[in-house]
Amino acid sequence: MKPFTYERAASPAQAAAAAIQMPGAKFIAGGTNLLDLMKLQIETPAHLIDVNGLALDTIEPTQEGGLRIGALVSNTDLAADARVRRDYGLLARALLAGASGQLRNKATTAGNLLQRTRCPYFYDTDQPCNKRHPGSGCSAIGGVTRQLGVIGTSDACIATHPSDMAVALRALDATVETVRADGATRRIPVAELHRLPGDTPHVETALEPGELITAVVLPAPVGGTQIYRKVRDRASYAFALVSVGAVLQHDGTGRIAVGGIAPKPWRVEEAEAELANGARAFTTRLLAGARPTRDNAFKVALVERTLAAVLNEARG
Repeated sequence: MKPFTYERAASPAQAAAAAIQMPGAKFIAGGTNLLDLMKLQIETPAHLIDVNGLALDTIEPTQEGGLRIGALVSNTDLAADARVRRDYGLLARALLAGASGQLRNKATTAGNLLQRTRCPYFYDTDQPCNKRHPGSGCSAIGGVTRQLGVIGTSDACIATHPSDMAVALRALDATVETVRADGATRRIPVAELHRLPGDTPHVETALEPGELITAVVLPAPVGGTQIYRKVRDRASYAFALVSVGAVLQHDGTGRIAVGGIAPKPWRVEEAEAELANGARAFTTRLLAGARPTRDNAFKVALVERTLAAVLNEARG
């Protein structure tokens, strides 16, 4: 780990302002991903801004009937919240499908959204990686790609986004609240938070330099049957090969977001019109334009089969 300086932020606006003033600065809260990356010298921040004391650890009702989740609410506390369990069961289930109990105790809501890919070539500092070193190349392309993306990828990067929580938030149409370095606030739909890699895979989100996530807002509950099904290589503490987050209504309509296949939670609203025609029709529309590799072509069939299982479960 390389040397760095450290400060505790006094307010969200002060944290954002400090970040823009110190090139190479990073925010730190739970640190469950950042510290690992620092030990591997994949992340080498010159300065850490500790945001743990910013009182962003509460869950409050909104005037619109939803919930505002502070950026520092732990994954454990969020999954255990009675309102989340009652009205947003998809989110609670997705959270409990991720990581371990110990990690969920430390991991925060904002940190979960901003965690980096688990592409093995990103973590191997002996290998070129456009996400780590822009312009160096992508070792994953032509390498071992079983865990990697089948859609939304580019010729520069085929990494996937690892978050289970983000898949649920995408299906629930959540919005992120932020504060920028100039003190201004804004809202970003989760659908627009994560960027596709294109030619700049190192730019992973729509956040501006220094911009700090302060909360995630859930709209009013939409009811329905809410299911999160995660397919992985072992029963726990593994990232998804494919995951399906679903909100299904009695009239046959629904919302579906899929994880493990793309650089962001993958949802195509137009495909949801095909739900009445079954899992194959939906998957065909969802994955139109997919570019699987020989190693991960199985994910196309796995999405369809996982969704079919979800639809069967919803029917009881």
